[in-house]
Amino acid sequence: MARTKSGSGAKAQPALEDPTVAPSTFNDGLPLPKLFVFDLDYTLWPFWVDTHVSPPLKAKDNNSRCVDRWGESFAFYPAVSSILHACRSRSIPIGIASRTYAPDIARDMLKTLHIIPSFSDNPTAANNRSVRALDYFDYVQIFPGDKSQHFSRIHQASGIRYEDMLFFDDEARNRNVQTELGVSFCLVRDGMTREEVDRGVWDWRKKLNIKAADKDQEVEVE
Repeated sequence: MARTKSGSGAKAQPALEDPTVAPSTFNDGLPLPKLFVFDLDYTLWPFWVDTHVSPPLKAKDNNSRCVDRWGESFAFYPAVSSILHACRSRSIPIGIASRTYAPDIARDMLKTLHIIPSFSDNPTAANNRSVRALDYFDYVQIFPGDKSQHFSRIHQASGIRYEDMLFFDDEARNRNVQTELGVSFCLVRDGMTREEVDRGVWDWRKKLNIKAADKDQEVEVE
């Protein structure tokens, strides 16, 4: 992905994907990770929050996007609402592990941008009740440093084993959480999509020797 100076790259935002459509692995009857964790920059949104964004932030279009001091527009990748909504509807905890140097701006962005859990081509529709994106996350670790520190804190707070966690991140250097801790790591190239979720889930399943043929059998994950 070309990572340009401008925040989301254009004034017109990409169309939101239907939040009611879940990744296919969420409906195939096979086990899922007990915790999904996401990086922020170029994973959930297409910009570096510490270099592209100049506060204060102002919400636009029913909080589906926001603008900064200079009128630059920022939003999540189109599939993010559907992914987060799919996790919440299945009671799967969600976490953030970000090493940004602007944690306060990142949190403000997560408060300003909302998740719209019902589909409409018009994000300003009055019947679209939205929820602050920050409120979708059970574990939030946003600070500069090695991602193993973030996951150590998430593990302590959640009690969930590292082996039961799946982490999506756009930087290969953060794969150390897999080699050092045992967290399943999925390298994201062009932002989160439902297909990326499926790819990550299948990588996690392969580590546990779970196959598609197992869907008609009872599979237990310790």
